[in-house]
Amino acid sequence: MARYTGPKAKKARALGEAIFGPSKVFDKKKYPPGQHGPSRRRKQKSDYALQLMEKQKAKYTYGVLERQFRNIFAKANSKGGVTGEVLLQLLEARLDNTVFRLGIAPTRRAARQLVTHKHICVNGIVSNIPSHTLRPGDVVSVRGKSQGLEVINVSVANKSDVRKWGWLEWNPDLKEGKFLEMPSRESIPEKINEQLIVELYSK
Repeated sequence: MARYTGPKAKKARALGEAIFGPSKVFDKKKYPPGQHGPSRRRKQKSDYALQLMEKQKAKYTYGVLERQFRNIFAKANSKGGVTGEVLLQLLEARLDNTVFRLGIAPTRRAARQLVTHKHICVNGIVSNIPSHTLRPGDVVSVRGKSQGLEVINVSVANKSDVRKWGWLEWNPDLKEGKFLEMPSRESIPEKINEQLIVELYSK
């Protein structure tokens, strides 16, 4: 399964957001990478450059490569509703993202690994497909023999309150969560201007 394996801090600096999670390097150098540092005068970005940056930000935030992202956009565009909002809803409904939101894994990368290594079940059936799109009512749980894994227990113990994600429900005793509904745009915390992505693909 393809995934981005390049430098994370450098990519986060280029996009201006700590998209891979907390980073000491990003906190120290909150300016684009380059040998001239922050003193270099940078040209004002064109509309296309801004649109492309938002698409890249969304791709790297959710761990999706180009062809996958284009397919998700096509699916969002074919559905009813606001295309940009539906796009983010489909990205949030991915299994790996939901495992991350539930606190079963500390990052989306770690969540992807748990899914591919068959530690996660959907409606009681083991799933190793990170891109699996959840539907309202689906139950995501830690596989029975995987519930003793230290990485999962540490993450669950350190997780923030899942109730802040109104579209998810978490049962700590069973180590399972329920995907209640597609999230509204207001409840998705990612700083992504989805309208710019729509404009980019509409060219």
